[in-house]
Amino acid sequence: MICFDNIYRGRRVLVTGHTGFKGSWLALWIKHLGAEVAGFSIDIPCTPSNFELLGLEQHLQHYVGDIRDRSRLAQVIDEFRPDIVFHLAAQALVRRSYADPVTTFETNTMGMVNVLECVRTRPWIKAAVLITSDKAYRNVEWCWGYRETDALGGNDPYSGSKSCADLVAQSYFHSYLRHTDTQIAITRAGNVIGGGDWADDRIVPDCIRAWSLGESVAVRSPQATRPWQHVLEPLSGYLWLGAKLLQQADGLNGESFNFGPDANVNQTVAELLDAMASRWPSVQWQIPQGCEDDGHEAQLLKLSCDKALFHLNWQAVMQFPETVAFTVDWYHSWHGGQQDMYSYTLGQIEQYCQMAKARGAAWNRNE
Repeated sequence: MICFDNIYRGRRVLVTGHTGFKGSWLALWIKHLGAEVAGFSIDIPCTPSNFELLGLEQHLQHYVGDIRDRSRLAQVIDEFRPDIVFHLAAQALVRRSYADPVTTFETNTMGMVNVLECVRTRPWIKAAVLITSDKAYRNVEWCWGYRETDALGGNDPYSGSKSCADLVAQSYFHSYLRHTDTQIAITRAGNVIGGGDWADDRIVPDCIRAWSLGESVAVRSPQATRPWQHVLEPLSGYLWLGAKLLQQADGLNGESFNFGPDANVNQTVAELLDAMASRWPSVQWQIPQGCEDDGHEAQLLKLSCDKALFHLNWQAVMQFPETVAFTVDWYHSWHGGQQDMYSYTLGQIEQYCQMAKARGAAWNRNE
């Protein structure tokens, strides 16, 4: 198999937020593609952490720094000299944004400013893929998917910070980068699940923590609907988009792209729990009194990915049962005593690539 036109082999790739859930999976995958990888992150965000379980510090250049500190970020970029930057560093939790809105806005909005300020003053950086969120859209909870041209906005601090970051990226492109050789693009995805997520106030980690101890899990908003997708799905989109930016393909520079599952994968929290329980027997959950639909998060959110299909020939690979199986099996393996989670996780990446090849994914071909 030749993944992503073999564009990353021998490249120097910087991932901000590489110690987080999505960032650690992305850093591992890029390393597996033959790139030299560096990561920039403020800390190890939780215990346990996917970054530590995979032993990633042994496989890449691990830089510690705060995305709010532009001078430190610039120092790392000048030392590593990446060809392409994947910007994922963020305060990524909605409920935490209510408790600490200042840090959320500083990290998500000014973090984007700092990344782009470094990129625009270093013309030798060939491309940047800037990850915001599906929650950057002004969510009016309509029944059809949000398109890239729909209005941005956000009633909670997290959503607001992400819409601001998105606008920052658009402003920098039009003001500074549009007529340069540096290619950038914005991506919007959300509600990823998969092994190695240990964040607080997220449904899968909450369930795994409780169920592994034989306890019931408290579930907020069981009828909330989300476009659940395995973490590898949007990452394949980021990597394919990055490859095309490095090739300076037409119609991508400065554009925004949604990466999400097919519409039939928009499931409720309750449906996700039922699917997980089928692979983790004897589990239970309850809705705490007074917590139903507490207003912290929207009840309905879905994306239209037609633009990614048209411009990148990208679409999701997995069906919902496969997404759940990959996720629960990863945690089962770790709780069952699997010592080499690096190899196990690489095995899931390779299994996903085989699945993508069999289903005709444009980014994975034979020649």
